[in-house]
Amino acid sequence: MKMKTLRSTFIGDRAFYKRILAVAVPIMVQTGITNFVSLLDNIMVGRIGTEQMSGVAIVNQLLFVYYLCVFGGFAGAGIFTAQYYGAQDQAGVRHTFRYKLWMGALLFLGALGIFSGFGKQLIGLYLNGSSDGGDLEAALGYATQYLHIMLLGLPAFTVVQVYANTLRECGETVVPMRAGLAAVAVNLTLNYLLIYGKLGLPALGVRGAAIATVVSRFTEMAVVVLWTHLHPGRCPYIRGVYRSARVPLRLVKTFFLIGAPLLVNEALWSAGFAMLTQCYSMRGLNVVAGQNIASTVSNVFNVVGLVFFAMGDAIAIIIGQHLGAGRYKEAREEDSKIIAFAICVATLVGLAILGAAPFFPQIYNTTPEARRIATHFLIAQAAFTPQICLLHTTYFTLRSGGKTIITFLFDSVFMWLVSVPLAFILSRFSSLYVIWIFVFLQMSEWIKCIIGVILVKKGVWMNNIVKDTET
Repeated sequence: MKMKTLRSTFIGDRAFYKRILAVAVPIMVQTGITNFVSLLDNIMVGRIGTEQMSGVAIVNQLLFVYYLCVFGGFAGAGIFTAQYYGAQDQAGVRHTFRYKLWMGALLFLGALGIFSGFGKQLIGLYLNGSSDGGDLEAALGYATQYLHIMLLGLPAFTVVQVYANTLRECGETVVPMRAGLAAVAVNLTLNYLLIYGKLGLPALGVRGAAIATVVSRFTEMAVVVLWTHLHPGRCPYIRGVYRSARVPLRLVKTFFLIGAPLLVNEALWSAGFAMLTQCYSMRGLNVVAGQNIASTVSNVFNVVGLVFFAMGDAIAIIIGQHLGAGRYKEAREEDSKIIAFAICVATLVGLAILGAAPFFPQIYNTTPEARRIATHFLIAQAAFTPQICLLHTTYFTLRSGGKTIITFLFDSVFMWLVSVPLAFILSRFSSLYVIWIFVFLQMSEWIKCIIGVILVKKGVWMNNIVKDTET
């Protein structure tokens, strides 16, 4: 009897998995191919040298902070978008769309000011310790070149997130996938032509990689924007969306109150993650290169395995729509099954990363020590993949019901009170091998796993925030 109950709680029927995959597969394909191209991009730059690869890796780590700030800035309105869509309220969806445009503009201007004024100093924070893996000054020069060009693509990235996130939250996951595929094709082609100088074009190295990425961003923006405006029947909220830039003040306050903790959370968490990377970099340029190789390879496996972003987005969309329609029983039941499914797949992905660990780092034109560190990072990441998946899915579950203060405590407060101090102490006051520092940091997150499971099981996240707002 207990086995039957356990199976009905965590395992769905064929219709359930068909519905989950219908949402998750397009997201998986888009993000998976994008990350696969990032891997190829990484390998192409890595074939030039360690300094170039390390410079690009550092800038991408800094831009990652901006990307997550956009994600967090839109997330509060995105919770409402999914629930408005579940309630068939197109005017509400239109307001969340406009709010995202305003938030995106503010975040872009802030990022432009910070990176333009302090970009070189921020890059310098990662160039520490031993230079036996290459020339630190050269790495700084390559990183600065790459950053200046990449800034040109931030407006396109921001607009893509406004349109693509809204489409996904309203159940249109295929169109962002197609836009992503177009961007990937452009990026991959231009990478080959501009990094190495093919078909008579100049060999631009890291500048070529940056130009290719910027052009691909605008390609993706053109596809997703044009499709949305050419299909108002599929996207009824887009009708008249630009007739006014106004969002009712009461909704601005509500979106901001729900979204501010998410924005602050993503900003602090990404800054904390950047700080962890900076702590690892205290062990030298070989560690910067090795960690970059490992994170790029593991990202490809993670997304192809439907584990992180795809399953998180599936929870945000499907569970959010259930909550918006007041279907609390279905929300609880399907959330448990999605989490269980994601963890099972994450275990398989971890095994795949483990099998790939000795081979992928050998592709790169870098030092033997950097390859060895990359292999060890991959082995450690493989071991903790199911744990990372559990944390990701519980986070999105709590967020889907508007519990943004809890997710703030769950994510950023833990990062800055536990993870960052631990990494700072171990990197500066011990001689531990960098992989052991990573392992101890992952073990410290067992506390979050326990708290997350308890909160999800208690059902504190089951709220219809659209109905509460109207009341």
